[in-house]
Amino acid sequence: MSGVITAMRRTLLSCTTLARSGLIGLAAATLLPAGRAMAADLPVLNELAGLLGFNRQEIAVLTTALALLGFSVVSAILLMRSRLSAARDEARLRSRIGELQVQTDSYRALLFAEPQVLISWAAGDNRPQISGDISLLVHQDSPQRLLAFGTWLPPEPALQMDHAVDALRETGEGFLLNLTTVTGRAIEATGRAIGGQAIVRIRELSGLRRELAETNLRFKQLADETKMLRGFAATSPWPIWARDARGLSYVNDAYARATDAADAADAISRNLELLDSAGRSEMERALHGGSAFNARLAIVTSGERAFYDVRAINIGEGSIGIAIDASEADALRQALVRMADAHRRTLDQLSSGVAVFDGQRRLAFYNDSYRRLWDLDTAFLDSHPDDSSVLDRLRAARKLPEQADFRAWKAKLQEAYRAVETAKDTWFLPDGRALSVVTTPNPEGGVTYLFDDVTESLDLARRFDGLIRVQRETLDSLAEGVAVFGSNGRAQLFNPAFARMWKLSAESLREQPHIDAVAGWCRPLFDEPRAWQTIREAITAIENRIDVPLKLDRKDGSVLDCMLRPLPDGATMLTFQDITDTENVERALRERNEALETAGQMKIDFVHHVSYELRAPLTTIIGFAHFLSDPSTGPLTPKQAEYLDYVTKSTNALLALTNNILDLATIDAGAMRLELGSVDATKAIMAAAEGIQDRLATDRIHLKVEVDPNVGSFTGDERRVVQVLYNLLANAVGFSPQDGTVVVSATRTERSVVFSVSDSGPGIPPEMKDKVFDWFESRSHGSRHRGAGLGLSLVRSFVELHGGKVRVDSVVGKGTMVTCDFPTEQAQRNAAE
Repeated sequence: MSGVITAMRRTLLSCTTLARSGLIGLAAATLLPAGRAMAADLPVLNELAGLLGFNRQEIAVLTTALALLGFSVVSAILLMRSRLSAARDEARLRSRIGELQVQTDSYRALLFAEPQVLISWAAGDNRPQISGDISLLVHQDSPQRLLAFGTWLPPEPALQMDHAVDALRETGEGFLLNLTTVTGRAIEATGRAIGGQAIVRIRELSGLRRELAETNLRFKQLADETKMLRGFAATSPWPIWARDARGLSYVNDAYARATDAADAADAISRNLELLDSAGRSEMERALHGGSAFNARLAIVTSGERAFYDVRAINIGEGSIGIAIDASEADALRQALVRMADAHRRTLDQLSSGVAVFDGQRRLAFYNDSYRRLWDLDTAFLDSHPDDSSVLDRLRAARKLPEQADFRAWKAKLQEAYRAVETAKDTWFLPDGRALSVVTTPNPEGGVTYLFDDVTESLDLARRFDGLIRVQRETLDSLAEGVAVFGSNGRAQLFNPAFARMWKLSAESLREQPHIDAVAGWCRPLFDEPRAWQTIREAITAIENRIDVPLKLDRKDGSVLDCMLRPLPDGATMLTFQDITDTENVERALRERNEALETAGQMKIDFVHHVSYELRAPLTTIIGFAHFLSDPSTGPLTPKQAEYLDYVTKSTNALLALTNNILDLATIDAGAMRLELGSVDATKAIMAAAEGIQDRLATDRIHLKVEVDPNVGSFTGDERRVVQVLYNLLANAVGFSPQDGTVVVSATRTERSVVFSVSDSGPGIPPEMKDKVFDWFESRSHGSRHRGAGLGLSLVRSFVELHGGKVRVDSVVGKGTMVTCDFPTEQAQRNAAE
């Protein structure tokens, strides 16, 4: 029995421990199986069941009931203990909360002992927590107005505050700003990131704190200014330095470069001086005297001498200085002086009189033309007289226009000193001159007078007006229609003939109509759109302005010759001339010329055809004549031989004539082709001379041949060259008297071979020289020459085919010389062809 109780106690102890730990369910799960186990396994329970008369199952149920009863008791006990413990914990918690509340009140009282505002943002939360006296910054109790910094801060501080708060909330970057509100109150804004929160504290600065903030601000400003000044000095292109009692204490890079130092530290360590000894002594005297030093000195930098404006002042126990390069300014000043002198010299060369009066109305400048124009004394002008004195002297000399009230006129003239615009006037002087006077107010005060003698200009204007009137009268009296259109296409000038020719109204033309309107009015007489477009383009064109001729065939049968001529002022003149009669005559002449050309061509064709038809029978006759004269055909009587000789000579002459006519016809038709080759000039002369030997013997003519040994050969058609020489010799023999002399010569020049044939015949009259080369032109002039007049025509044609020239020199009663030039260069012949 004692064992059961011991087991139950152990089991209850375990359940109690579990229950205290809050594991009541686990205690129950432990107690019930334990009871069952005790009921089933313990021999004591078996004995107890036997004594009481219960079986084992009833004993197990009883044991379970007892276990449940024990669990309930334990649970009740444990619950009571838990309630007591919770009551004690709550009392302790309430005590701690009271202590924290007291501590929080102490902190709040300490935190808000002075007027300030706290704004905090939890991490990831955009809703701020605001505490403190917001009336410090805004008059209304509105947190939204407090967070809108622009409502209580000026624009720039508000923007600065926005950026600082954004940086604090995004990156935790703290800040400290001293700002001034729109009401003029000085505040301090501090931002910190504490415990995962962004906290901004804003409080008013007053008393010592405000003075300290202002001191810090001034110190920061001084530091910024010092930094800025040092940066300016470092980047300045001018040497800057500072001195103390020991020497140089600061120099910039420009100073180091000017003194050929390695850098600024090198210049300070070696105490390199920029100025020479004289300049330094002068500067030290000025600074020791307490005054600033300011002078332009010559300084040698980088081996070059230049002028610098050196300025130095005392600061504390030392001094600072700067040297500004004045070379450019000095050069500009000298250039300005030279420019002013050049302007003065230029004004002296002007034909216009120029006088400049300053703001005190005294003469500051005049040119020689002004002096000569008014014939004033140089000494008087150099004394800088005032404007009134000059006018009074000119009036006394009667050189100004006559005025009824001179004082009022002078006062009106001198209003230019108060004017803002240029005034122009014309003075008519007593000596007959006319002056154009321009008064221009000067920007710096005073007036510039410009005098121009316009006497000649006015005279030219009057003459021009007279010429214009004469031109108008001349145009009005012309039979040709004339109209002048401006560059804008509008009619500026016309004469009555133009209006009559096109049947236009003079009143309409005086309104300066456009060329398009004039073309519309003229279309009933001439309706050619292309012609009117050409006229319009010629009138309105800007470039390529040239003369444009037109011929207008109008509907009324008349023909007008139109010429569009550009004028120097950009206008265009149209002239219309009625050429109907001339056109009719020209048409008749053209038709007659065409008829003559047709007749001439018919004549050539006829001659060519007849000559060709004659050539065949002549060849036959010549052949039979030769056959009959051949001894093999049988003997002839003397009379038959004489007749046969006449037949042979006549047929040979007729054949030569026919061949000449055919050659000329072929040349005129452009079908003649030369068979070029090397031509020996000497052989050609001999071949031609051989053909006239019988005539030379018959007429007792002596042939003299003069050939230059260096004549050589040239390129040509040998047969045609011989033919030319033969015709020239035959012509010369025919015109030479008996026992006369014919001279044939050949010479060579740089570019040609020259053949000449001269005779001692009657010569050619001047009026016949131009006709000797025409077809069938034959004049005996009292000589024995008889022929068809084709020899010289062939000569000229063949020589020109070779690219040469034929020249005739003749003196009546003394003879004639015909000269033929055959070019030796093939290029000249090709050009001629």
